Amino acid sequence: MRLRTTFPHETTCEDLRIPLPDGTHLYARIWRPLTPEPVPALLEYLPYRLSDWTAPRDAQRHPYYAGHGYASVRVDVRGHGNSEGRPGDEYSATELADGVAVVEWLAAQPWCNGRVGMFGISWGGFNSLQIAALAPEPLKAVVTVCSTDDRYDNDVHYMGGSVLAVDMHAWASTMLAFASRPPDPRYAGEGWRDLWLDRLQHLDPFIHTWLDHQTRDAYWRHGSVCEDYGAIDAAVLAVGGWHDPYRDTVFRLLEHLPADRVRGLIGPWSHQYPDRGLPPGPAIGFLQETLRWWDQWLKGEDTGVRQDPPLRAYLSDSHRPATVYDTLPGRWVGEPAWPSPNVTTVPYALRGMPVPVRSPQHTGVDAGRFFPFGNDADLPPDQREEDARSACFDFLAEEETWVLGRPRVRLRIRSDAPRGQVVARLCDVAPDGSSTLVTRGVLNLSARHGRDRAVEWEPGTTEEVTFELNGIGHVFPPGHRVRLAVSSAYWPWIWPQPGSEAGFTLEPVGSALELPVRDRHVTDHITFAEPEQAVPLGVRTPAPADGTRPERLVVRDVAEGTWRLEVDPRYGGTRVYPDGLRFTEDALETYTIQEADPLSAATRSEWTVRLHRPDLGWDARVRTRSGITCDATHFTTSNEVICTDGDEVVFRRTWERRIPRTAG
Repeated sequence: MRLRTTFPHETTCEDLRIPLPDGTHLYARIWRPLTPEPVPALLEYLPYRLSDWTAPRDAQRHPYYAGHGYASVRVDVRGHGNSEGRPGDEYSATELADGVAVVEWLAAQPWCNGRVGMFGISWGGFNSLQIAALAPEPLKAVVTVCSTDDRYDNDVHYMGGSVLAVDMHAWASTMLAFASRPPDPRYAGEGWRDLWLDRLQHLDPFIHTWLDHQTRDAYWRHGSVCEDYGAIDAAVLAVGGWHDPYRDTVFRLLEHLPADRVRGLIGPWSHQYPDRGLPPGPAIGFLQETLRWWDQWLKGEDTGVRQDPPLRAYLSDSHRPATVYDTLPGRWVGEPAWPSPNVTTVPYALRGMPVPVRSPQHTGVDAGRFFPFGNDADLPPDQREEDARSACFDFLAEEETWVLGRPRVRLRIRSDAPRGQVVARLCDVAPDGSSTLVTRGVLNLSARHGRDRAVEWEPGTTEEVTFELNGIGHVFPPGHRVRLAVSSAYWPWIWPQPGSEAGFTLEPVGSALELPVRDRHVTDHITFAEPEQAVPLGVRTPAPADGTRPERLVVRDVAEGTWRLEVDPRYGGTRVYPDGLRFTEDALETYTIQEADPLSAATRSEWTVRLHRPDLGWDARVRTRSGITCDATHFTTSNEVICTDGDEVVFRRTWERRIPRTAG
């Protein structure tokens, strides 16, 4: 990592408030070059608090852009951080309208030349695409990282039409804690407490809304740019990582956006910007890549991005199973289009007699984290135990096989239950038997005729179902086995259906795995510069006084047949900021299930957040507790928020709801 201390332009930084048409003001931080002529503006627009939570990451990139001749702007979404207003649902119509107003406000400033770009990772990548689909005239270019075009089937809520137990609940709980945090009096001023109390009075846990919409309806179509790709006029650089759940968005954007205004980049990365150096690597000079994009579309310079291959992708070499890799070996390839003429679908027919698939309900405890962030226990360990709980079909790789794209399965299934799910995993099995997870996919059997409806299975009948696995770039070496593992459970990723303990029967005859095989003889010389960043903010992270608990802990009660997975998401711990703020957060997620009972599934999440300024005598705390249980007909959700200002409890509320299981 090269830290840049000098840039082509001297810069300045200021905090200000951006007015919205309804009189609300959003808190913003702007880094600008000291130039006499106006410059383009870049916007990153998030609910994650610019004065603390994203401040270390912001310091790496916004000053860098300013030093290269851009006004780089970080804005807190309405109702979050030090912005005014009340928090709403993610990507609400209000949030997007506010974003359009911010783009237009930036373009009208005397220091801006009227051209604006948007960028972001995850939430900021989502709303960059969504605001681009609203087509504000000044917005000319977007860099969207680890984001989605499909809010229903490629987000944290549902996968293959199934409820994502692992992250629907975890993220709803996280956002409940995040939305409950107070404004910072150092930046929000004397009215911080009134802003906080007004926000708290209007809280509603996201989980209520998300479980109220269990099929792809109008709620999920809002903000899903896949509904109308043609609405996006801005040039789009779409970036993903093979260990990020949103990577398939890159393929779809390449396929559907105008070829002269879209480029895709997929590396081996987790849910992180590709320059940060968090595992797995290799990291690249991503900020330099984005500068090429901005200079092309916002300054009118020919930087060569139009001559870049539409897709640059990293093919990882075979590697032994591990929960973290500093760097994955492999090579970069370039594709002249997507779908690529270099990729051919190769079918692998399944063989054998009909096989019953009745996986124990704890199948999936070795799935790894849905959102890998570069932590030590993020990725799936050896899959041999998971394979033993699945029906496996092996194919010998007689020659080196390059896979690039989304594998697909066609499975003939006979089910005696009206509901269930099927899970397919693709594994790389070495000669010693070790099994490395390559990719996976899920289908809720009630979604087999479309995600917008729930159609129960007629017990005792056989149907062919087809679904895709998540995209991947992977090389199977000769002598390894390509393994398709099929299971009827995948906890805690997938919430089990009532009656799913019966499983199903898989008929190999007529079933197949279809691999997107890339021509290994077509090679490219694709390189990237070494990562560069601006000088770090200088945040300290003291070690916890009471030690560190495990990131992922699996506990089995042998007598009861109960499995419990405890997860510490490790978003940040304690941080001490240069302005004196001590920010502490602690979270624990718990997932339990009995191996023979799908109705025993339960999730729980606990959060504690403290913001402390000793110099101001300010000490605010947020505690949340959330849980989900189920029976055959309903989910039951519980949520609690307790907020204190010093020793005073200023807010306490609990919510409990029973939500019908219409499809989940």
